[in-house]
Amino acid sequence: MAIANHSETLDKGGAPGFYRRLANIFTRTISILNSVGTLWVFALMFLICSDIIARAFYNVPIRGVPEIVGYSLIGALYLQLAHSLHVGRFARAEMFIEPLSRNRPITYTLFQIIFSLGGIFVFGLIAFGAITKFEEAWPDLKFGVEGDFTVLVWPLRLIIFIGSVMVAVKYLSLFIENLFEFRRQIIVRMSLSEKEPLQLYYLLIILGLFLGGYYVATGDLSKVAIGAFSLIGMLVVIFMGIHIGVGLILLGFAGIWMMMGTPTIAINAVKLASNEFLRSYFFGVIPLFVLMGLIVNESEIGGDTFDVARWVLRKVKGGLGVATVIANAIFAAITGSSIASAAVFTKVAVPHMMKHGYTPKFAVGTVAGSSILGMLIPPSLLLIIYGFVAEQSVGLLFLAAVIPGIILAIAMSIAIIGMAHFWPSYVGRPSMDYNIDMKIGTAAWMVLPIIILVVAVLGGIYGGIFTPVEAGAVGAAGALILSIIKRRLTWPKLWKVLMETGHTTVSVLFLILAANIYARMLALSGLPQTVSELIGSADLGFMGFLILYLVLVIILGMFLDSISIMLIILPLVLPIVLNFGGDLVWFGIVTVIAVEMGLLTPPLGIAVYVVKSTISDASITLNQIFAGAFPYVVIMLLVTILLIVFPQLSLFLLNS
Repeated sequence: MAIANHSETLDKGGAPGFYRRLANIFTRTISILNSVGTLWVFALMFLICSDIIARAFYNVPIRGVPEIVGYSLIGALYLQLAHSLHVGRFARAEMFIEPLSRNRPITYTLFQIIFSLGGIFVFGLIAFGAITKFEEAWPDLKFGVEGDFTVLVWPLRLIIFIGSVMVAVKYLSLFIENLFEFRRQIIVRMSLSEKEPLQLYYLLIILGLFLGGYYVATGDLSKVAIGAFSLIGMLVVIFMGIHIGVGLILLGFAGIWMMMGTPTIAINAVKLASNEFLRSYFFGVIPLFVLMGLIVNESEIGGDTFDVARWVLRKVKGGLGVATVIANAIFAAITGSSIASAAVFTKVAVPHMMKHGYTPKFAVGTVAGSSILGMLIPPSLLLIIYGFVAEQSVGLLFLAAVIPGIILAIAMSIAIIGMAHFWPSYVGRPSMDYNIDMKIGTAAWMVLPIIILVVAVLGGIYGGIFTPVEAGAVGAAGALILSIIKRRLTWPKLWKVLMETGHTTVSVLFLILAANIYARMLALSGLPQTVSELIGSADLGFMGFLILYLVLVIILGMFLDSISIMLIILPLVLPIVLNFGGDLVWFGIVTVIAVEMGLLTPPLGIAVYVVKSTISDASITLNQIFAGAFPYVVIMLLVTILLIVFPQLSLFLLNS
């Protein structure tokens, strides 16, 4: 996920001393709030596991666990939002803004000032909605079941208000910092008698956007036309570099206002979504699976898996490449993260492959290419998000992804063996015997933790023992216990895992919240239904629609992260799929694979950048990694086509 780091020193633009002192106090405050939110999420794991034990062994479930989890998630989210912004974890596209920061610093700073104003407005709006909801809840409004389990609502409203105010203040501090920086840059430029070329050009773009927005707002346009303009505005605003969540909320708010002719309904839409939408037990699956994956990552279980795989395949030509794919597939079954897989196996697999005669391009390309298995093989964060957006069962999506995940891993393995025989200039001329001294018992002991976690998590879901949320809690607790037994998780590592879990969860949930507001606006416009009718009248057919959809997703994948693509495009296309009679579970598998191609394609290619940032060999360039990963993009495309032609491959386990 492309992010922007805003934690620069506060005095770079000449900020006065009292401002720096206030900023330091504020930073410490949001750090404390973030720590509270982090521990709050960690406590949910113990609560859910306690509920499972109480229910299974004593037949006395803990009352109100779903309500507490939903309550806690939204509370922890708002406690951690400001700190996540501070450390640069709000997602944004950087293909435009990042080069601008190097080549046109004054214009870049001007854009940051404008973007900060947008953040102040959005979170000021959320804070306004929260304080009105707080007044409604004070002093004795409760939720739950009267006489059984109830929780006061007003503390949650107060947390939402405080958290959103903190984010607005953080955006205000960014606004002030960039004003000081803008002034400093102007002074420097004037003293050097230099002018920044094309600055007027960018200012004209901004002016054009404002004028275009004014025309749309004041013109006599239909709801469908406003929805269409919002799509164009979304692409422009996001590609310019505004935080994606902020951009989606701004567009959703403006669209509803224009369609309804009054800001009141738009304010109510933001207020309802920001206070109620994320207060759901089922969103608990996100932080719990993220926590499990990060604990496994820190425990170096991925390295053990690779060692066993390369021992098993030591006599196969291209065996280290196949071992990387298999280890990635197994690792994916407990992490659900392509980024984690890319980071782990860059450290573990690339040095071994290069040492034994594989080309650097093949080594890094194989790690990047096979890392995408992390988002397909369940448990998968993308499938969880798709399930929320499409209102489909996460358990069924996990089940549907098993065979496609195996097919993709097998296809990559066969391709590697084939390339080792027929394309040695790409693969290299590796040795086939790595002389690994390992016994079957040792290998079994090394992969036992993964087997235990896979059986506990996926077996529990498919066996109907756990819900996905409970499976996430069991998996996280199991990973924690196993890492302690293996003595690979210190207190500093655990705190690092908890902080990263919080930041990842916040960035995902905030995007989901923003996409929900934007989706409400699109649904109100009637644009999805209109597009569906146009496609039907154009006689493209379902296959023609799928081709267009895949092309669009792959193109967007070159610029946006996977989660943003899904949250932006799914509200538009899901009604079309339903009108064609398509199965939304199967469509989710196709979507995830198509979206994951974007992790390997330039210019964004997040998995490629992760490999580059993790690898210790500075001589390996980004171009080499992109080139090395290209064969795997082709393989993914072929597997996607296979799943489209034979949808029963995805639905086989569901129908058996």
